[in-house]
Parts: sequence; C-alpha cells; structure tokens
Amino acid sequence: MWRWVFGFDLVDASKRGEPRERCGKEGGTMSAPTREHAFTLTVEGSIGDDRKLDALFEAGCGDATFGSVDGATFADFRRVSPSFLHAVRSAIRDVESVRGLRVIRLEPEDLVTMAEIARRLGRSRESVRLLIGGDRGPGGFPAPVSRIRSRSPLWQWTDVSIWASGALGRPRDPDAALSASINAALEIRRQRSGLAAGERRFVASLAG
Repeated sequence: MWRWVFGFDLVDASKRGEPRERCGKEGGTMSAPTREHAFTLTVEGSIGDDRKLDALFEAGCGDATFGSVDGATFADFRRVSPSFLHAVRSAIRDVESVRGLRVIRLEPEDLVTMAEIARRLGRSRESVRLLIGGDRGPGGFPAPVSRIRSRSPLWQWTDVSIWASGALGRPRDPDAALSASINAALEIRRQRSGLAAGERRFVASLAG
C-alpha cells in the first residue's frame, strides 16, 4: 500500500521482505571491501501497484524506497557495494529489469545552485556568495555553466568540488565526474529517438 509522508507517496521495498544477498552480473558474490552508497534514481514509468513493487523487490531493489512527488517517480537507494559505479550500475540494471520502467536521472545532481553549493560545502549562502565574487578566499571560483544571465545561475558541481579541494582544503568529491557523465548518457539515451540520423552522429562525435 502507498502511504503519505510529508507530501511524498512512499513505499519501502525492504518492508516487503528482507533484502537478499546481492550477486551482481559482473560476477559472483562480491568479496571486495564494501560500503553504503546513497543516491536517488528518477524513474520513468508508474510503480503504483503491488505487482510492480513485488517485481522490483524480486529484481534486487530491497535496499530502495520508492515514491512519487509532483508526478515524478523516484527510488532512494542505500546500496552496499565496492564502489559508487558498481552501486549505480547495478541499481539501474535492477530497476530497468522490470518492464515499463526506465531510469532517466541520477542524484546527487551535478548542476547546482548557490544554495546547494552552500549545503554541500557546509557554509552559509552569504559565505558562498563572497567566494563566488572573490571577496573571500583565494579567488578563481568556477564560472556558472547554465542560466548564466538569470538571477539563479547553475554551477557544475564537478568544477566546484575540484576548486574547493585546492582553495579550501576540502576533500574532493570522488563521484562528481561520474555522476555528471551518467546523467549526460541517460539524457542522450532519452532524447536520441527524436533525433535524425545526422543529428545522432553529431551528438556521438561530441561525446567522443
């Protein structure tokens, strides 16, 4: 059954039974050191019935909470895995093994607002504003990459994380570049059916 919590429709797959031992298609039961990776997948397709939820659990998604908000379906994963890559790759595979479901986005998001930068850096918005303007810190804060003429521009978190590691001594986010690349690939996959052959070749050439 769906339950309403803080404006979200939520279903916790783990409450439908205990998560099974994970054996990825990459080969056997994992023996490498593991840790928990938390991330969210935005999913295209409806999961609002028990059959879909049962199928997701049987596919290996007992470590996820599924729900929807404003018509968007999401899956919050807390997956124990040797690496972020392995965790995300296996989660996408598990979700998409259920007919009618397709992953279209990965969070944490790679395009971030000033407020989100402040949250991730553990600073106030005013502190980040001063860093951006060069009035605090060593300067050289990365330029925004989108909505650059609006009052709420967006920065690439990969750029900010690299800058913060050198300028602020903050540990670099090891998964930022991978997250950005996965989202780029998911978006290309989603849009490619609407492209002509020449347009597809052009996009492929940009991706290298």
